[in-house]
Amino acid sequence: MARTPLNIRITLLLLALILPTASAVTEEESIKLPELGSPSDQYLTPADEIRLGREFMQSVRKTSPVMDDPLIAEYIQTLGEKLLKQSEAIGQEFNFFVIERPEVNAFAGPGGHIGIYSGLILATQSESELASVIAHEIAHVTQKHLLRAFDAANQMSGKTAALLLASILVGAATSPDAGIALATGVQASAVQEQINFTRSNEEEADTVGIKILAKSNFDPRAMPVFFERLTHASRLYDSGIPEILRTHPVTTNRIADALGRAETYPYKQYPGDLTYFLTRETLRVRSFKDTKAAVKHFATGLEEGRHLNQEAHRYGYALALKADHQYDKAEKAIEKLLNKAPQQPEYVLLSAEIAKHQDETEKALKMLETYYQLMPESYPISIAYIEDLTDNKRLAEAKSVAQQTLTLHDRDPRLYRLLSKIEQKAGRKAESHRMLAESYVARGEYHPAIRQLEIALKEAEQSDFYQTSRIESRLQKLRDLVKKEQ
Repeated sequence: MARTPLNIRITLLLLALILPTASAVTEEESIKLPELGSPSDQYLTPADEIRLGREFMQSVRKTSPVMDDPLIAEYIQTLGEKLLKQSEAIGQEFNFFVIERPEVNAFAGPGGHIGIYSGLILATQSESELASVIAHEIAHVTQKHLLRAFDAANQMSGKTAALLLASILVGAATSPDAGIALATGVQASAVQEQINFTRSNEEEADTVGIKILAKSNFDPRAMPVFFERLTHASRLYDSGIPEILRTHPVTTNRIADALGRAETYPYKQYPGDLTYFLTRETLRVRSFKDTKAAVKHFATGLEEGRHLNQEAHRYGYALALKADHQYDKAEKAIEKLLNKAPQQPEYVLLSAEIAKHQDETEKALKMLETYYQLMPESYPISIAYIEDLTDNKRLAEAKSVAQQTLTLHDRDPRLYRLLSKIEQKAGRKAESHRMLAESYVARGEYHPAIRQLEIALKEAEQSDFYQTSRIESRLQKLRDLVKKEQ
């Protein structure tokens, strides 16, 4: 039997149902399912999954506020990669990102894309708890739960499969009641079979996730402890229970089983990374709509000793003061922390930001230059330094630093956008559009990338044969790639 090409668009419509902001799918659309091929070729090919993951992320970015703060992005990616090294996915590329929404939730999408809501990070009380959620989501991917869901759905009628896929997709499966409600009109036995399939996925992800935690030197008990605490605290949430308990159904038996598996590992102390606490307090400050309320929250916490980590809480206080435009007080607060830990990127960047707000741009730039020379591998400091060099019209230096940073982060869209801005300010329009095209390519958005290269080709100096040839070659490769995927 010939293998039918994957219908990416329709599959994404189904995947979009797992996101809180996703729009509804019409019955006509939902019954068009991809055919995965013969039993001997029942799963998606690696190329299919990469393509699906790329378009999945485009859907996520359109519907959810994916955070691009360099500090937060680097932290969550670094944490995820630490766990990956102890999983079956070692060597594979995963993308970990934070969605700035108050929901306590997380999900795993195709192609190794794992999203963590800021509300979930705030709900954790240790790095091990946060790591436990990420390890659980990694396990969903490594155990091929998403691919199994596609295969199981492929054995059903189109309408049944479409409705059920929406309720069992990895990392965002609905509760049994919601699954039944969603699949109204579908045979009850088929619904129950898929709900049981989802429960087994969750249990398997717990088992594998706990192993990943222990091997990564995180507390394996953090997973059952975190879910149990959320279950007991559910009355504190306006919606009844946290989203993660809806999308990852938790029972007392499941918690007990996970705790039993965790207890097989010897007990020891697991010190948390300071960066976890700093990230958590950054998100806490951003969660306040009233900056004065944020200042009061952190000031009271310091006075009464109500915090998980005093140093991080002081950092949160400095951030809150800066947000409230109390720059002199913020400067004093961060200065104490910077003197204690002069190479902590969060302190360096906040100090530089405060200096700029006090119209001390030269001081800020000198600080970033000094720390970039000390820590050229620090992605957040490199980004801030490039931005300040560009704003101060030191374009040659900005381009040099950006290109050096690109050698370590060659698929980073932000760096290509910065290079595009540098080239634009330098009056090199063709190169500006070419760099913007590469930014789109890094995000997997090939059509806008092609449009930017077409503009670049028109702007290119016809006398510059090398530049024109390079643009034409890249343009043809992208057109061929898009044609191949149609």
